[in-house]
Amino acid sequence: MGFVAMRHRRIQHETLKNRMRMNAIKYFYQNNSSRQAGGREDLQTEVKTDRIKVVRLISRLSVGGPAIHAALLTERLDPKRFEQILVAGVGTEQEGDMLALTNNSRVKPIFLNGLGREISPRHDFKAVREVVALLRHHKPHIVHTHTAKAGFVGRMAARLARVPIVIHTFHGNVFQGYFSPAKTRLFISIEKRLASYSDRIVVLSEQQKEEIAGLGIGRDEQFRIVPLGLNLEPFLQASTLRGQLRAELGIAPDVPLVGIVARLVPIKAIDLFLQAVKPVLAQHPRAVFLVVGDGELRVALEEQTRKLGIMDSVRFLGFRSDLPRIYADLDCVTLCSLNEGTPVAIIEALASARPVVATDVGSVRELVRHGHSGTLVPAGNPEQLAQGIIATLHNPARSDSHGLAGRQQVYPAWDAGRLVGDIETLYLDALRQKSYI
Repeated sequence: MGFVAMRHRRIQHETLKNRMRMNAIKYFYQNNSSRQAGGREDLQTEVKTDRIKVVRLISRLSVGGPAIHAALLTERLDPKRFEQILVAGVGTEQEGDMLALTNNSRVKPIFLNGLGREISPRHDFKAVREVVALLRHHKPHIVHTHTAKAGFVGRMAARLARVPIVIHTFHGNVFQGYFSPAKTRLFISIEKRLASYSDRIVVLSEQQKEEIAGLGIGRDEQFRIVPLGLNLEPFLQASTLRGQLRAELGIAPDVPLVGIVARLVPIKAIDLFLQAVKPVLAQHPRAVFLVVGDGELRVALEEQTRKLGIMDSVRFLGFRSDLPRIYADLDCVTLCSLNEGTPVAIIEALASARPVVATDVGSVRELVRHGHSGTLVPAGNPEQLAQGIIATLHNPARSDSHGLAGRQQVYPAWDAGRLVGDIETLYLDALRQKSYI
């Protein structure tokens, strides 16, 4: 069988699978619509004298912004006013465990195997039934879902359990650069339906709102912009840790140190970072490059490092829990993603007052003002990335100025305290609108 015929058969097979998935989802919607008599308004749960009950769902507590966001809210919303349950899927070892990495023992999730990443109607609908049972037992006033799979399972379950308020947060735009065109169309059609089950749709930035709404997902009055919030206090003190990482790795104080902090997955385009190494070494031959993070592409990226002949200049550190200590010693922090929501690593780097060179994608420009708090370069261009790094290393005084300006840009605007206040207001406004408080 020729290549064209094989490719045609693969396309036909994927199309058939997507049709089967969509038909299963449509059947689920239709088969359960008769159970919605009276809708969510029938559940008149009293809020005025009890704590507000919130069930929060996230696909996985893997290393990254969504897990930080969900765990932080679960930990920090006022316990006198809110009673919270965090429900999470089970991640893989390569994805890392955010709670373990941050040594957070205060958040106690309920784990469900069915909240995995891939679409599987059989497993997904089993997960919906499990979450419905959980919701009917706990009777929350609010279900708040984070990430795509939890958004599907949680919102379907909340509708079946007649939960009064349903909120979903988009932490990024998975409709660009993640999946095949056929899968992307399928996911967009699902999200359009799920938006009709949502009281609020939360996005992290105006840019993200335009992207999501531009796909026909949700109505304008449903959207609320709530920027990411992080515990930035440790990063504000990063300068006190300077020299510790270099001592650990045996790197002299005068050696240029360039780093990227990211999951090693395709959308982060770490291969472009590695392609930028040689041009930088031509100008700064002693420079060392650190890759901080782990993921499915680690073996391939290490092999790319060997093929490029840059093994002596690149070090893979894996996941680290001491990120303030990492940022403290970096002369340049990079991001080369092909798509982003609001990148946690850039917020952390700027809070640490480190100069940043980042691709101009997603909401990055809301964090990095080109020429003022960092350098923006086009996505997919290792030569431009290399030039940005070289310019940053050539002018330490300007780079320090960028770092300090970046700190003022992200703190306190992206601090956890602001996030908690925004979410409390979001919840209370949604409940007031339906006269639950």
